[in-house]
Amino acid sequence: MEKQKGHMIKQVLDGSIAEELELEAGDALLSVSGVEIEDVFDYQFLIQDTYIEVLVKKVNGEEWLLEIDKDYEEDLGIIFENDLMDDYRSCRNHCMFCFIDQMPKGMRETLYFKDDDSRLSFLQGNYITLTNMKDKDIERIIRYHLAPINISVHTTNPELRCKMLHNRFAGEALKQIDRLFEHEILMNGQIVLCKGINDGEELERTISDLSKYLPHMQSLSIVPVGLTKYREGLYPLEPFGKEDAKKVLETIHRWQKKLYECYKNHFVHASDEWYILAEEEIPSAKNYDGYVQLENGVGMIRLFQDELEEALRKEQGDERERRVSMATGVLAYPYIKKGIEKIQKKFPHVEVKLYQIVNEFFGERITVAGLITGQDLLKQLNGKELESVLILPSVMLRSGEDIFLDDITVHDIEKTLQVPVNIIKSSGQDFLDGILQRKTENKKGRKGGTYEL
Repeated sequence: MEKQKGHMIKQVLDGSIAEELELEAGDALLSVSGVEIEDVFDYQFLIQDTYIEVLVKKVNGEEWLLEIDKDYEEDLGIIFENDLMDDYRSCRNHCMFCFIDQMPKGMRETLYFKDDDSRLSFLQGNYITLTNMKDKDIERIIRYHLAPINISVHTTNPELRCKMLHNRFAGEALKQIDRLFEHEILMNGQIVLCKGINDGEELERTISDLSKYLPHMQSLSIVPVGLTKYREGLYPLEPFGKEDAKKVLETIHRWQKKLYECYKNHFVHASDEWYILAEEEIPSAKNYDGYVQLENGVGMIRLFQDELEEALRKEQGDERERRVSMATGVLAYPYIKKGIEKIQKKFPHVEVKLYQIVNEFFGERITVAGLITGQDLLKQLNGKELESVLILPSVMLRSGEDIFLDDITVHDIEKTLQVPVNIIKSSGQDFLDGILQRKTENKKGRKGGTYEL
């Protein structure tokens, strides 16, 4: 079937250049400055100039050639039907630790799609393996100087990487990092650590190899493999224990000290789960280099604690009375509890019933709030004493929607539990405002939105 000509406009932002030019939903972008747009790479690059010519096909079939004078890098204010302006690229790997392979049957189809699309790395911060990238993709990144590119490395041992990703080209794909480095493309790295596979000496090797890409590879996160109860027929991976976590942290801290002395950058970071598992203190904010790896669960607890402390410093405290309920995952529970206790020191008549939700759907080893399902909430909160409102973190829901992973809606929760639900973001300020039942603006966390706490 012939590919549709042009890229359909879904929305024109208020006050934008596109609105001023009378573009509207249903129009199609044909070209920018005489170049047909293949995907979002081309579009984002071509619209940066101060003078561009945009060819648009209107809903009525007319073609308009628009001459636009604007500021450098000023956006046109167009949202397209397809964010990528092209088909999504599915993953070619069969990673031994893939979370999607560990999901039960019967969930909505979109949850089973494995993306490995470099364009999502820039648009949404997704991590990619590079195995799906052709030479022309790398060349376009270099030509357009798109950054940062987030790379799921896992190991720099080519043979081991082929084994872990179950892709015979996975080792060869590592050479793309050299090309990106040579052209000073900003990168972030990620290691999903699997016990007895890429830890120990292999981890030492990987950190050592990747540190040579500083400063253009600006950070490296290390996260423990997530293991659900649905692993029948999959590679037999084992969970990390307390002593395992301590060894991982010892390695990371040693490298942090070494690299900070040379680069004033800690570079390699442990996700919060390692500290919780090892029963060690969460580092101070200065150790996180600006929270560049926040979306990978690196520093989310420290950021939350510091944001809440800052928010409380601005408060005088009073005798107001509030009674609310709140639910969160196992990982965040003790830190949320401590946060509530701090709030109660200034607001002694504010009561919060905090419920820890165990992930029965995916298995008890999955502890983050972002993977709590509606059915687990209903099962574990049914019959509990709930106050005037139930507060839930927004990470439990699909982005921009009121739907949980298992398609249960917020309305379903409210109807079944007979309590209104208040969805809050994870920043310390939003947390405080939610408990005090103050209306809040649509704030975002420090690193571009909600983080998973």
